[in-house]
Amino acid sequence: MKETAVCIVDESGRICREVKVVSHPDDLVVVLKDPALNIERVGLEAGPLSQWQFEKLASAGLPVICIETRHVKAFLKAQPNKTDRNDARGIA
Repeated sequence: MKETAVCIVDESGRICREVKVVSHPDDLVVVLKDPALNIERVGLEAGPLSQWQFEKLASAGLPVICIETRHVKAFLKAQPNKTDRNDARGIA
């Protein structure tokens, strides 16, 4: 919960950027508001910090959606290695 894995993909699913940032909305906004990126949607897994992060990201003008944990678990189930990085890739 101290760090959040961020994975940004393009329209073809190619990874453009992967980073870990402090799990504070201000730090996430800095990464996601990078002018070199054209963010179409931000997927955020529901969890202990998600309400706070969602509110701050949305108020920063980011197109954020919150994904129910059970839905994330269902589509990430096929991953052989469960890590924050792989979860971020799967959500992206």
